[in-house]
Amino acid sequence: MKKSLAILFMGLSIFGLAACGSSGESGGDGDQLSQIKEDGVIKVATSPDYAPFGFHTEIDGKDEIVGADIDLMEAIAKKMDVKVEWLDMSFNNVLAATKEGKADVAISAISVTDEREKSFDFTDTYYTSPQAVVIRKADADKYTGTDSFEGKQVGAQKGTIQENVVKEQLTGSTLVAIEKLPNIFVELKNGSLDGLVTEKTVAQSYVDQNPDLMIADMALESMKEDSFSIAVPKGNEDLVKELNKSIKELQDDGQVDEMVAKAQELAKKATNE
Repeated sequence: MKKSLAILFMGLSIFGLAACGSSGESGGDGDQLSQIKEDGVIKVATSPDYAPFGFHTEIDGKDEIVGADIDLMEAIAKKMDVKVEWLDMSFNNVLAATKEGKADVAISAISVTDEREKSFDFTDTYYTSPQAVVIRKADADKYTGTDSFEGKQVGAQKGTIQENVVKEQLTGSTLVAIEKLPNIFVELKNGSLDGLVTEKTVAQSYVDQNPDLMIADMALESMKEDSFSIAVPKGNEDLVKELNKSIKELQDDGQVDEMVAKAQELAKKATNE
């Protein structure tokens, strides 16, 4: 089978079964860091359908999850002297699983919103990417501004801030929320959607793989939600501090930007092989 994070890839994750287990409520006890270090494992929820931050590819004949978020969390775990247990699930379930104690933290290009802050603490920002609209190249002359989508169907991943971007910034458009990002690109390519909204870094990764698509030449409003952080259940200040320390160290020596660049190249290579 062709190595790919292809937008047509819809196979079941080999990691998904791990998400079914639960260690009980982990939030609010304030001592999750001690438990993680005692166990030697940090359970991390992610949705690897979001290249270059997290995606599936085949390595040495084995399906693997890779990407900038994956590399970042592995680097943080190494600094903490623990192993990562990855819990692979849809983005719509990533935060819920973490809140329920099935995961210690969640990393999946997660934006900090006022609503999410009611249930989670967040680390410092580890990466910032503005929003972008993706369209078919054939429609480049048709969609030149946010008001061009009047009466049009625009996709966004279910449970993400992009749903609000579509509703609030693409005047008169109809939001079509779909659970998996690759499926949204399929619908756009097939003509079922007129456009979609996602982070620009993610958009560029998919556009690189699909020459019939492009990032529309229009600017969306900047928001605090353009930045990504790791989500932690409320009441785990020591764990947040530990994560922040590692994030700062990795940012200061340029490793986070290197991780994103490496993941973008890997995504291109995986598609072409």
